[in-house]
Amino acid sequence: MVAHLIQFATDHFILVAIFFVLLILLLVNEIRRGGQSLSNGQLTALVNAEKGVVIDIRPSKEYSAGHIVGALNIPQDKVIGRIAELEKHKEKTLIIVDAMGQQSGTICRELLKAGFTAAKLSGGVSSWKADNLPLVK
Repeated sequence: MVAHLIQFATDHFILVAIFFVLLILLLVNEIRRGGQSLSNGQLTALVNAEKGVVIDIRPSKEYSAGHIVGALNIPQDKVIGRIAELEKHKEKTLIIVDAMGQQSGTICRELLKAGFTAAKLSGGVSSWKADNLPLVK
């Protein structure tokens, strides 16, 4: 079977190359649609410069167990319904934080559509903890 795959790839090199180019373009597009990913340092710099607001989209129970200083808690399923509350922060970058960085892209996309500047914390709160950065309870 692998031999057939290799034979196909060598016989149809242009077709295989086009497939990989399209696959890469699709992945790049999907990554960009979810908003910019920020490192822990970039998040800290934005917040310290008062150019960013952290929105923690984890459930209230997880937020209460420990969150980034100054983060607003709006659970993921309620963000769109509470978008009016975020209007006062429209001139700043809304930094979306979740547990592991997996759901924040969806919320970023919705906020970008609504006219906000939004980014997501790469790796979520778990990467924040891994870097031994402080959480408030």
